[in-house]
Amino acid sequence: MKIAVTSTGPTLDDNVEARFGRCPYFLIIDTDTMQLEVIENPNTALGGGAGIQSAQLMSEKGVTTVLTGNCGPNAFNVFGQAGIQVIVGVSGPVSSAVEQFKTGAFSSVSGPNVASHFGVNTAPAGPTATGQPMTDPLGQGGGMGFGMGGGGGMGRGGGMGRGMGRGGGMGRGMGKGMGRGGGMGRGMGMAAPMGMPSTGPAAGFPEDAGLQNPEQELAALKQQAELLEQQKRQLNNRIAQLESGPKAVAVIDSEKCTGCGICEDVCPAGAIEVEEKAVVNVEACTGCAVCVSECPNEAIVIAQKKIGKPR
Repeated sequence: MKIAVTSTGPTLDDNVEARFGRCPYFLIIDTDTMQLEVIENPNTALGGGAGIQSAQLMSEKGVTTVLTGNCGPNAFNVFGQAGIQVIVGVSGPVSSAVEQFKTGAFSSVSGPNVASHFGVNTAPAGPTATGQPMTDPLGQGGGMGFGMGGGGGMGRGGGMGRGMGRGGGMGRGMGKGMGRGGGMGRGMGMAAPMGMPSTGPAAGFPEDAGLQNPEQELAALKQQAELLEQQKRQLNNRIAQLESGPKAVAVIDSEKCTGCGICEDVCPAGAIEVEEKAVVNVEACTGCAVCVSECPNEAIVIAQKKIGKPR
């Protein structure tokens, strides 16, 4: 029997991760042979639909049971369609959770235990037990900022990673990587787009204007570069999956659809049009399942469809 456990790290000694869709790792274990397959979750950086995509990944891997801390309604819907059992409320080391499962200590649940988008703005509190660096979802976390017009400005901007820029500005990233926001004091706070460094003489600031010594700044920039590389790998993995396999999209049950138009109004991707019945543009649909949760007639489900030309 194949089971999957959400994990904070890549080993059985790491702890069970409380988030399903945005867990750092999935550990897939054959309970008969204890053979282990480690999958770095490619969906942690998704703005929406991480639970759905992660649940579909488990289905593709032939998993029969998932052990995790929490599971939302969108992922649970996919599990139900795939016939995968879900066990929530699991914590502690992954190895202990597997042993408890094998003794029959756990029971599967009949419904989700958290609301949609649980954990979307939550990141691990620090390094894992294996010493791996903390990562933030794409477009969230601290930004690299600087002050203009004076040394005392504080700005708020979008970005990736963490850090402080030269010129007296301090940035915190919230959003999709585009800097914005007014400063306080004599300067206007600005954040470098996409969290890229805006520090040092190359950015037009004198060397003695920094808030960090060179060693601290170098260490911070190296850490940010590692985070960006990890996020790039995750995005490339997800791109490869979408290009080579089926895609989770909204599917309309025409017998239940009344053409009320609510799904068209709430779709963030503009992928649904309503004439007499709702019609989904599968190329534009992201599988975020907002329409599923808002449809008053339960006329929409998330299903897998092959998109584009076969490779």
